[in-house]
Amino acid sequence: MDKNRGDILIIHGPNLNLLGKREPHIYGSLTLVEINERLINHARRLKLELDIMQTNHEGVIIDAIQQAESQFACIIINAGAFTHYSLAIRDALAAVSIPAIEVHLSNIHKRDEFRHKSVIAPVVAGQICGFGADSYILALDAAARLVRQKEQA
Repeated sequence: MDKNRGDILIIHGPNLNLLGKREPHIYGSLTLVEINERLINHARRLKLELDIMQTNHEGVIIDAIQQAESQFACIIINAGAFTHYSLAIRDALAAVSIPAIEVHLSNIHKRDEFRHKSVIAPVVAGQICGFGADSYILALDAAARLVRQKEQA
């Protein structure tokens, strides 16, 4: 990786700070801290660096995406409920030249009808959902491939 850039920015959106106690039958029993520890350990094995953030605020997510272009090679984002209606986050992802991967712990397509539509899906490299905390690990593997492909190009 370019030493002047971090490798991957991980953005956890609204309510993900409540993981472990928020509807564990849907989202699992792992806390966000435990998921982040798994991600950091997996990133070490992949020889990648992560910057991880969580916010409940749409504007903070947009600012992070806009700033990521000069700092990171890829974004992994779980936009939470913003996935389904935030055109501002969608537009921010479309405006930057680095790839992003959309992640969800649950399978959004098997849940409430309003969760089936992702407004950010059309502007990301791919979407991974339904594998619990492993959704993030799968996204990290995919991000590593995207980063390495870009380095070789």
